[in-house]
Amino acid sequence: MTVTRNVPALPVETVDEALAALRASGMRISGARRLVVEALFAADGPQSAEEIRAAVEGRLPGCDLASVYRNLDTLEELGMVRHVHLGHGPGLYGLVGHGEREYLVCADCQATATVAPAVLDAARDAIRAATGYEASFQHFPIVGRCSACAAHAGHGREDGHAHP
Repeated sequence: MTVTRNVPALPVETVDEALAALRASGMRISGARRLVVEALFAADGPQSAEEIRAAVEGRLPGCDLASVYRNLDTLEELGMVRHVHLGHGPGLYGLVGHGEREYLVCADCQATATVAPAVLDAARDAIRAATGYEASFQHFPIVGRCSACAAHAGHGREDGHAHP
């Protein structure tokens, strides 16, 4: 079982701020590191390492998937990036402080809902009251059934449905 560490967040608002924070932490700004940071800022939300690699492809020869993962690991250790696992796919990486979000995933159709952490405060309160644990849904989502799948459960429908 993997236990996630609580790394202090290092939110940054711009690529230049991120690069300055990396330098202040004693990190070198390689071409690959710069491109990974730029790709994270350009993304609409969390991205897989493969998606980040595709975004930087052709801009820096020799920037392979292993390099992207190494840079993401470094950014995560510094608290600038957080990763989340949504369903059965690869881990996704996003910048800390850019609209902090938590996630819900439908076990039936794999639809993902993104919510502000405050939306799940009542669930956290109930878990704390029942178990004494402080719940966090930043690394792993809450898995359940979306309203469309719940409405069709038990109706013998096997064709699934589409989500916007």
